[in-house]
Order: sequence, then structure tokens, then C-alpha cells
Amino acid sequence: MKGWAWWLASGLGAGAVRRAPGTAGSVLGLVIGLALLAWAGWFGLLIGVVLVSGAGLWAIPRTGAAHHDPGWVVIDEVAGQMIALLGLGGGGWFAVILAFGLFRLFDIWKPGPVGWADARQDALGIMADDWIAGLMAGVSLLLLRWVF
Repeated sequence: MKGWAWWLASGLGAGAVRRAPGTAGSVLGLVIGLALLAWAGWFGLLIGVVLVSGAGLWAIPRTGAAHHDPGWVVIDEVAGQMIALLGLGGGGWFAVILAFGLFRLFDIWKPGPVGWADARQDALGIMADDWIAGLMAGVSLLLLRWVF
């Protein structure tokens, strides 16, 4: 039987999918983030990011996954995708799809500070690379809104 830490770290089991568990975690983050935006606005989404991030920092070390970031740990993708949604400001579904795509791009590509955080090999590094990827995606969305 899997414990609370596993369920949290795996994004309520989203990380157990066979193909693309990180994408499954990002979809979960998208659904949760959009629900929080609709229900409680930007502040609610920000509180959700803090709660999911705290849950990840608590759960990851308790699963024994903190030193090797196995694919089934996706709570970091949930939090990172929610951060990317903070850059929405209209634009409808196109902006939502762009937020998802940009976050996945930065999470997989791991440019600059994303790669640095990923190299930490601890729970903070596991979470931080996705926080930074989410921040980069959110800022990119804001810049695209400003330019266009």
C-alpha cells in the first residue's frame, strides 16, 4: 500500500502513467490552476502554488526519491505549471495552451537556471527546476502579451 507521501509526490497518481508522466503532472497542474483561477482568482492560484510546493518539499524526501528524481515524481510539474498560469491575463484558450507548451518546453529543455536547479540532486532542486521553468513560461506569456 502506498502512503500519503507517495500519493502527493506522484501528483495523486498522475506520475504512475506509463507514457509521459511529466506531461500528466503538467495537465493536473493546468486543471488545478485553472480551477483555482476560476474559483479564487490570482491570489487563490498563488496560495495553491505555495500549498502544492510545500506538499512537494514534504513528500519527496519521504519517498526516498530526493536524490534521483524518478519519473513518477510529478508534484514539481504540478507546481511549475500552476506558476506558468500566473502569466495569463486574458487571451482565452490560446493563452492557456501557450502556457502549457512553454512550461513543458522550459521543463524539458532546461535552459540556464532550470538546469542548474535540476543538478542539485535534492528535494529543493527537484521542485526548483520546475518553479523556474514555470516562472520563465509565465514571464514569456507576459512579454508576448505586451508585444502583441
